[in-house]
Order: sequence, then structure tokens, then C-alpha cells
Amino acid sequence: MKKVMVGMSGGVDSSVSALLLRDMGYDVMGVTLKLFSNEDIIEAEKTNKTCCALSDVEDARSVAYKLGFDHLVFNFKDKFRKYVMEQFADCYLEGGTPNPCIECNRHIKFDKMLLRAKELDYDYIATGHYAVINYDESSGRYLLKRPKDRSKDQTYVLYSLTQEQLSHTLFPLGNLTKAEVRKIAEDAGLVNSQKPDSQDICFVPDGDYSGFIRKFKGIDIPEGDFIDIKGNILGKHRGIINYTVGQRKGLGISLGKPAYVVKKDIKKNQVVIGDEKDLYTNSLDSCDVNLIPFETLEKPMKITAKTRYSQNEQEAILSYSGNGIYHVEFDKPQRAVTKGQAVVFYNDDIVVGGGTIL
Repeated sequence: MKKVMVGMSGGVDSSVSALLLRDMGYDVMGVTLKLFSNEDIIEAEKTNKTCCALSDVEDARSVAYKLGFDHLVFNFKDKFRKYVMEQFADCYLEGGTPNPCIECNRHIKFDKMLLRAKELDYDYIATGHYAVINYDESSGRYLLKRPKDRSKDQTYVLYSLTQEQLSHTLFPLGNLTKAEVRKIAEDAGLVNSQKPDSQDICFVPDGDYSGFIRKFKGIDIPEGDFIDIKGNILGKHRGIINYTVGQRKGLGISLGKPAYVVKKDIKKNQVVIGDEKDLYTNSLDSCDVNLIPFETLEKPMKITAKTRYSQNEQEAILSYSGNGIYHVEFDKPQRAVTKGQAVVFYNDDIVVGGGTIL
């Protein structure tokens, strides 16, 4: 009997994943990852918006007990702090806008948890992500594909999965819709069948990224100048980490017309303000790229790409520029392409790969 370790957040998706795997005949163990200090968890609990609060651990344990398998809690808070929280703060301080869910998947769920599973002699790990993994016999490689429920497609945050990780990972929900998952949970009498999905960054549940960075790094963020695209000073900003490319609301400056953040200059501590037309670009470069269906990109490839989780894919050409840099040339100009975010490449339903926008 194959053994699978299921990452259980306390939500309905991971719980149904565990139920389905148990019914398929796997030897299942549920695990919940402790990612914060106790003080952080208590603060998160107050907001009721995070996926990692104490009540979530209890929900996961309750489901495991009901379904008849063991449940453990793994303490990964030091790794999470290093690979996710510090990276999040550093990216903002360097002028980018990070996606911590991608880093959590890259370094914690599909790295540290998989290593722990192997240490305990488990064959697979599984999560409640909406995605599909297939093995392609012709290429001898594992493929990551979009799920049945396109509205829940989570492949954007999974592009970093390696062949080794894909070969030891199960996504039981890939061929189900969210409505079907909730129905399965309800029929099974699971305590979290109608539990809402978490929406916010788990370690910043109040959404105050600037406040988190100030506290986490123990630093003050100085004011600086708003300037227009010609370099004229327009006023003072409240600290460069309070702004992201494409932002319109909350700028604290009135120009008598709609104004947008079009660029951030960290060295000069300046936020560049412009019109909406100034947000558009035809291309981007990316680094830290992971390719899935093949090892290397031998020649330019027609793809679709998305630069934000909620964005529809856009037609483009992907090419390798050398030195680990991949270039994306879009058929149509794209709005608010942002440093630090991920760009993910697709070929129909197949995830070609992805990287970090420079």
C-alpha cells in the first residue's frame, strides 16, 4: 500500500484531498505546518483571515480523526521565516512586489515537507491545490496542467515544481470543481465543509504590508519624492514600500486627474507617477526560471503568459537570452507588469514554466 502525507491547512480542499486518497486505498497521514511563532498565530487568530491559525489546526485534526488516520504538526517556522517572510520583506525593500505563496510552495510545502515525508518513508505528499499532474511517456517527464475548474486554477503558484517534486506529489482535486469538493465534504460530514477560503497573505492577515515590514525588519521607511515621468517633483510619498506599480488609490496626492504608480526608483527613493498609458509594456525579462516539459528552451516558442494570478493568459513569444534570463515578447502591450511578481508560461493546458519578473 502506497503511503501519502497530506498537507492539511484546516480548509475544505485539503480535507477532501485526504478523504479521496484514503478512499483510493492509500495509507494516509495528515500534517499541518506550523509557520509562525505563537504570538504571530494569536494575532492571526484575531483577524480570522489566515490559513494557519490555531483553529485551523483543530479543524485539520478533527477531520483526520473522523476519517481514521493520524495527524501531526510539523514546526517549520524557522524555515518559513527565512525563505518566505524575509524574502517578502527584502523584495519590497528592493522595489519589487513579491508573491509569498510561490516561495512557500517552492521552499516549504514541496521541499521541506517532501523531505520530511521521505525521511518517514512516505511515497508521496499531497495538497488541496487545483492542478493536474500527468506523466508523459514520450518525453519521460512529468507535466503540470490546468485543472477542470478554471476559476480555481492554482498552477500560477506551482510553476516552480521540479521533476523530482512532481513525481512525488498528488493533486486529487485536479478533476473536480469547487462545488463538487464542497458537496463531497458535506456528504462526509466534515466540520469545514462550508468554511470560506483564506484570501490574504497568511502572515499579514490585516493587509498592512508596510506595517509588517517595519516591524519585521525593525526599520523606519523614509519619505521621498513623487515625481512625474519627466523628473518634476510632485510632492512627498510616505515611504516607497507603500506603493506598487499600477496603484491608483491611496497615493495621497491630487493632480486633478487619475494618477498611477508607473515605477519605483529605490536608489533615489522616488515614486514615479504617470498616466494609465504609461503602465503598458510590450515585453519583460525574467530570472530564476523553472521549465517543466523540457530541460532547456532550444528556440523561441509561442506561448501564452500571465503576470498576475488573476490575469487571463496573453499571447507571447518566449526566448532564452542567456545567463539564466528568459525574454517574453507579448503580442499586445500589457498593463502594470511588476518587478518581483511571477510570469508563468503556458502551452494550451500545459504549464511550460515560469520565473520572477525583473
